Amino acid sequence: MTRKLFALGLILTVAFVLYAQGDKSVKLSGYLIDNACSMAHAKDADFAERAKKHKTSCALMPPCEGSGYAVYSDGKLYKLDEAGNKSATDLLKATETKMGVMVAVEGTLDGDIVHITKITEVKVAAE
Repeated sequence: MTRKLFALGLILTVAFVLYAQGDKSVKLSGYLIDNACSMAHAKDADFAERAKKHKTSCALMPPCEGSGYAVYSDGKLYKLDEAGNKSATDLLKATETKMGVMVAVEGTLDGDIVHITKITEVKVAAE
């Protein structure tokens, strides 16, 4: 009987640990940038400024759009999932912002990929 209880306890502990390591809900705010441009410049010392000044027209160029998108938030780059890429494309096509599209993203985090449930543009006051 003791062995069965021990085995059950062990199984429940492992299940709990695996469950706790699952996707984590996140809310991020940051600048939208395409993966082609972000990968080419991610190690640059001025990458934060590059993301902030990334042109919308560049992000919508076929090679850039095809590479998918990421959000640069708090010094880290978070790639968007396939649904997020579609939503980001739609947002970029609809925005009047010419440079530095800031977004608020909600979803779940799986490594460095955000599975989007919501993405909205955040209007930034002109500097």
